[in-house]
Amino acid sequence: MSVPRARVLDLMKAQCQVFATVYNPKGLRLGNKVLRQRLRGPALASYYPTARITLKELNNAFGPNIETYDVEEQERLEHIEEVHDRGKRAPKKKTAPPAHPKRKK
Repeated sequence: MSVPRARVLDLMKAQCQVFATVYNPKGLRLGNKVLRQRLRGPALASYYPTARITLKELNNAFGPNIETYDVEEQERLEHIEEVHDRGKRAPKKKTAPPAHPKRKK
């Protein structure tokens, strides 16, 4: 003896109300499984360390009111100067548009 479908649907509706789930008699893919999961954002954000303030940011914030010496920036500038002295600098950028090659006849 089988139970009528309307009675089964009423039972499902009551069950969903009691257990606070979504009533979905047609079995559509609604994404409830994903929406019920905990958010991952706070866990990922706490995994990575907080950003540190750099000397460049301090200089930008306070301007000439504070005098700082950035060792890493000075080393970078010295390295660039040494490279320029050896003739290994970056090539100059082109200023004119590229010339179109002539077609052969």
